[in-house]
Amino acid sequence: MIDILSQHTRDIVKSTAPVLAEHGTTITTVFYRNLFEAHPELLNVFNHANQAQGRQQAALANAVYAAAVHIDNLENILPAVVQIAHKHVSLGIKPEHYPIVGEFLLKAIKEVLGDAATDEILSAWEAAYGVIANAFIGVEDSMYKEAREQEHGWNFFKPFTVVRKVQESGSITSFYLKPTDGSNVPDYKPGQYISVRVLIPGEQYTMIRQYSLSQAPKPDEFRISVKREETNDPNGVVSVYLHNQVNEGDTVEVSAPAGEFLLDTSIITPVAFISGGVGITPMMSMLETVANVTPDRPVVFLHSARNESLAAFGTDIEKHAASLSNVKTRTFYSGGPDGVITGEILKSYVDVTGDAYVCGPVPFMEAMIGELRKLGMTEAQIHYEFFGPALQLSNA
Repeated sequence: MIDILSQHTRDIVKSTAPVLAEHGTTITTVFYRNLFEAHPELLNVFNHANQAQGRQQAALANAVYAAAVHIDNLENILPAVVQIAHKHVSLGIKPEHYPIVGEFLLKAIKEVLGDAATDEILSAWEAAYGVIANAFIGVEDSMYKEAREQEHGWNFFKPFTVVRKVQESGSITSFYLKPTDGSNVPDYKPGQYISVRVLIPGEQYTMIRQYSLSQAPKPDEFRISVKREETNDPNGVVSVYLHNQVNEGDTVEVSAPAGEFLLDTSIITPVAFISGGVGITPMMSMLETVANVTPDRPVVFLHSARNESLAAFGTDIEKHAASLSNVKTRTFYSGGPDGVITGEILKSYVDVTGDAYVCGPVPFMEAMIGELRKLGMTEAQIHYEFFGPALQLSNA
């Protein structure tokens, strides 16, 4: 991947890193504005809520900056490429999208930097973008192939019927989904997610959201568990629609499972699941899988909710825990006397020789990951996922 770029090109790209650190978000904001003006059809793919909140712009700025910093050794960004590629495949990004993005990214660099963006700088970035785009296309091609060729697999989106809708808490509802054509679903790994695509009445464009699969793999169905966001929150458009207007018997479009926040089911060393809010959803798939596959594995399950009415899956947690021979579970209410999960609590519950899986709001995860590191757990032992674009955790 590196040898395609000349040393001169790499030097130029590296020299622009400080400029990207300063102007990156401005460049990506201009990029998205111009891109959608010229290609409004791409609004069928991009998350409007992330655009409205500036999260997508910040995530792309981070990615461009990382490419500049690591241009001498692009293998360093391959883990990020793989993570983003999973998201791209779940959204249905295609090779023909990359030249469009490259064209408007270069135009945005020129528009924001003006004369400072010389022809030489733009040519270097065009070459660098081509190399990085080809890396994404190659990784995504193999992911599409794997998704398509696995048993019961497919690419892009497929109609699913809502066969059951179950309220799990004051804010979370589960949707049980089966292929409308009567086929089975592919196997998936605990922790993966699917994309759900809907066309909401009155909206011009389709909307896509990712939701963790919230139960252990079943042959004929998926389960997602969706938190209802506030109606005036940009994130809430799809969740409110699902809660209020999508009922049993209705159809939504679904992508094949994706993601690399995965439970290692091949080991039986101690494992701790630590979640906040709707971050509990992938943990339910993981907990049920351990109960089914390795019931003697030592398990800790810690969950934080604002109050009892917002704590989901209590009955499921008890049921899965009953199948485990060595398990500790506890729910904390951040608005009550139990308070939040502290470093002391983690110290008393978590076996630091094992693995920890963390999911929830970014501040919650930063706190949990920081405390686990203080207890001596290594990067390889701490696994985490947060919802939304690949924003960087401040302590990651």
